[in-house]
Amino acid sequence: MTDGRDPPADLIVIRGIRMLGTHGVLPHEQTRPQPFEVDVELAVDTTSAGTSDALTDTVDYGAVVAAVTRVVERERHALLERLAARIAAVCREDPRVLAATVTVRKLAPPLGALVRDVGVRITR
Repeated sequence: MTDGRDPPADLIVIRGIRMLGTHGVLPHEQTRPQPFEVDVELAVDTTSAGTSDALTDTVDYGAVVAAVTRVVERERHALLERLAARIAAVCREDPRVLAATVTVRKLAPPLGALVRDVGVRITR
């Protein structure tokens, strides 16, 4: 059913996915897991799910969390930019995802100063 309008820019928002990963430029970051936190915003059209109340009509955020966790825990990347791009790519594998905004935060960055976190945010 199309009425000539663009689909709504609805969002599925998942915040604060925390896990350990081995990502970074420094040698010890490439061997010692450290804490990361990821937020994901998925642009989707939730019209069908809003009517049907069926999980099959939307993006399963449990599956998204599992996929994000796999990327962070199993892959290794030097840059947060690459890690965020990989997470966005995995999220975009579902054709219902029109865009993915991913924020990746390294919670214990080795900077020699007290910093709560460092991160990147990308949209694909």
